[in-house]
Amino acid sequence: MKILFVFPSTGRNISSLNPWKLIKRVPFTFAQLIALTPKHHEIQVVDERYGDKVDFNKHYDLVAITCLTMYANRAYEIADAFRKKGVIVVIGGYHPSALPNEAKQHADSVVIGEAEETWPRLLKDLENNRLKPFYKQETPVDPRLIPPAYRGRIEKYYPVLDVQATRGCPFKCEFCAIQNVEGSRYRKRPINDVINEIKSLKNTFFSFSDPSLTIDVEYTKQLFHEMKTLGKRFICHGNVNVLNENEELIKLSKEAGCQAWFIGFESINQESLNSVKKKNKVEYYEGTVKKIRKYGVGVKGLFMFGFDADTISSFSTTLKFINKMRLDVSYFSVLTPFPGTPVFKRFDEEGRLLTKNWSEYSFNNVVFKPKNMTREELYNNTRAVAKEYYSYSNMLKRTIDNGNLDFTRFKTKLELNILDWLSIKNEFGF
Repeated sequence: MKILFVFPSTGRNISSLNPWKLIKRVPFTFAQLIALTPKHHEIQVVDERYGDKVDFNKHYDLVAITCLTMYANRAYEIADAFRKKGVIVVIGGYHPSALPNEAKQHADSVVIGEAEETWPRLLKDLENNRLKPFYKQETPVDPRLIPPAYRGRIEKYYPVLDVQATRGCPFKCEFCAIQNVEGSRYRKRPINDVINEIKSLKNTFFSFSDPSLTIDVEYTKQLFHEMKTLGKRFICHGNVNVLNENEELIKLSKEAGCQAWFIGFESINQESLNSVKKKNKVEYYEGTVKKIRKYGVGVKGLFMFGFDADTISSFSTTLKFINKMRLDVSYFSVLTPFPGTPVFKRFDEEGRLLTKNWSEYSFNNVVFKPKNMTREELYNNTRAVAKEYYSYSNMLKRTIDNGNLDFTRFKTKLELNILDWLSIKNEFGF
């Protein structure tokens, strides 16, 4: 069969400054699916975030679309166009897994949740003309069945540079959509499998796509220990509480090649964190950042505005606190109640959702009624914080902060600041 994998886009996030366009890489989701696809199938990839165009006149036997909420409308548009031509369309990903009945209106079949077992079964059923309307992974996939992502080139796309060591997150933060696909059961791939996959990378730099590498500290310590001699550099996600209590883990991460920990601080207001069951302790923030920086490892902070405890003063207070912590880079977003999350359900029941136009469900739009400010105040103040933080002078200060003469660290800080600046600038339009 000729299979087309499509990653849709709203179109408005494509610009000459979009960092996605710097180097075209196979989306990680597709790299995993391609690894599961028998070799006798012919595969093509189109990622509209790169500005690529879908050729509706080209012949395909199957079109497979992965779908984030903000791209759902465009995904359905693509699906409808192909189905009118008699092409079989399958949709999966975060949004369809949350709203499978909605997605089914635009597809011949919907893949719900993980795909290691369902995708090969779907392909076989299709070849035998027995395609089912839904394919749902009823139990969490055995981590031993998670194959290395496909690393070959596909036309103009370079191989993916992501590695996944673990899957699932048990913490269930109420705004997080990871539960829609990976679920809450934490699973660990055999360390030898992960090490062999990392060794296979031709590049020296990669990203761990795991929701967090601080859920099982002993597993991660062993993984980092085995990585020491590989000569690789990487970035990964972790929890501030765990990193605060495990300085040995920070040290091992440095020895393994870690360039930066991405930490979801989300808020500096403990009440806001508690309201969405985010297991952070604000009192640990500064101390943890100091510990990480002590080992020459960077910190990227992720912050979100719009929690029910947030007020107008939250914006300036947060910016001052971030600057005080001397983070290497930070990313700012508006709280977004994605379908399938407790926040979405609560806002819907309270009548606070302003729209269900999925294209508005990006991290820079306000799609609900904030509690202590207007919709416009939430958007404008979030944008103002991002604009000030990413001023040229502030980016320069962060990049040369501490007088650090380590060229590799300097290069990483510069790259992180530039890429996030490009993304933020594109999203908020300044």
